[in-house]
Amino acid sequence: MPWDIRRLTEPAPRHVLAVFSTFAVGGPQVRFCSLVEALGPACRYSIISMDGAFDCAARLPPATQVAFPALALRKGATLSNIVSFARMLRTLRPDVLLTHNWGSIEWAMANHLVGCRHVHIEDGFGPDEQAAQIPRRVLLRRLFLRRATVVVPSQTLRAIAIRDWRLPERRLRYIPNGIDLDAFARVPVPAPRPEATICTVAALRAEKNIARLLKAFAMLPAELEARLVVAGDGAERAGLEALAATLGLRERVEFLGQRGDVPKVLAGASVFALSSDTEQMPLSVLEAMATGLPVASTDVGDVRSILAPENAPFVVPRDDAALSRAIAALLVDAELRRHIGTANRRRAEECFGEQAMFEAYREVLFGAG
Repeated sequence: MPWDIRRLTEPAPRHVLAVFSTFAVGGPQVRFCSLVEALGPACRYSIISMDGAFDCAARLPPATQVAFPALALRKGATLSNIVSFARMLRTLRPDVLLTHNWGSIEWAMANHLVGCRHVHIEDGFGPDEQAAQIPRRVLLRRLFLRRATVVVPSQTLRAIAIRDWRLPERRLRYIPNGIDLDAFARVPVPAPRPEATICTVAALRAEKNIARLLKAFAMLPAELEARLVVAGDGAERAGLEALAATLGLRERVEFLGQRGDVPKVLAGASVFALSSDTEQMPLSVLEAMATGLPVASTDVGDVRSILAPENAPFVVPRDDAALSRAIAALLVDAELRRHIGTANRRRAEECFGEQAMFEAYREVLFGAG
């Protein structure tokens, strides 16, 4: 067999150990899969899911070099876990340890015993910290993320990391989320329906507060004749479906479950709605912007600042009635919807393309520092 000179000269793929609290489908997981595709064969991956869920693995590119190491996890046994994770780090010897959010903090602690290059991505808070941060978690972030490069997708989180976690500014990187803008621009618009369609795309978890959206939808004037489409799945689905029935919405609300064709779902919408109690820079809002939709949203994280200024009046307090009024004001004025949607698309094109995000992550993962 002849020698392949390229094999002798090409560097071996760099090994990224990515740790998630869950690898179910969600914003951080979908972003990671897009990053894997962008980095191509330059990397191979080991993926740890702390809860054992790997639903998002189906979104990895087919040619990805990936392993899913078995995890020995003892719930509540922090010291034992740290020792076990440090042993795994020494065995796997990754070029980069890439951790995500609070659920991976024990790996940051373990890495203090090992010293791998460490990049930590902090996307925001779960329902247990939506009102205020938990002091113990503040302390552990302060102690064990100081040596890491910490990536945040919002200026809100950056301020928290400096003020509360007291992380060195030189270790912080602000990288706004980005998306494939073309994927949302090239989708054929479905045939118009007789009623307006409100759409949301979200994992059905407590902090997304889809119950607020259902209640807001129930408050809309009957003459608007709107329908609500919920794309996404999760532990709260059964309860939300029961709530929709209790509110008399069974015939007007459609739960689509997890969808791989989000651009198509959004293309059929009139208004996008976000009802979360806590967010930072939600990919779903960027996707709605790229589709050219107006957004009615609770005022969380950086949502107000990422939307076009024309959309600002429809970013409201975390209140059912306020969200309902914002949705209603958009539904009654088709020209306003078109105007705001065009402005949102333009802002997405100017600020939130995925290539800039990929290059920033490439530098953070493999650049100097």
